[in-house]
Amino acid sequence: MNKAELVASISDKAGISKKDAEKALSAFLDTVAAELKKGEKIQLVGFGTFEVRERAARTGINPQTKQTIEIAASKSPVFKAGKALKDSISK
Repeated sequence: MNKAELVASISDKAGISKKDAEKALSAFLDTVAAELKKGEKIQLVGFGTFEVRERAARTGINPQTKQTIEIAASKSPVFKAGKALKDSISK
């Protein structure tokens, strides 16, 4: 499912126009991105949690040259599904 299909589905299920559904989805995505950028965690009970995890700096190997390289520390967004979502999918 792509963004356009998601907007259409939200529009149908909520009984709102596609334009309003797209605004709502964009507002949700922008808010999640802004909060994650600030280092905050977003918990949606029954659905899941969006958070940022930090990866420590480490030494890796370039597979082409077999030389060791230093990989810098980084931050990565992560989604952890909640119990209710996991249960609904496993049925």
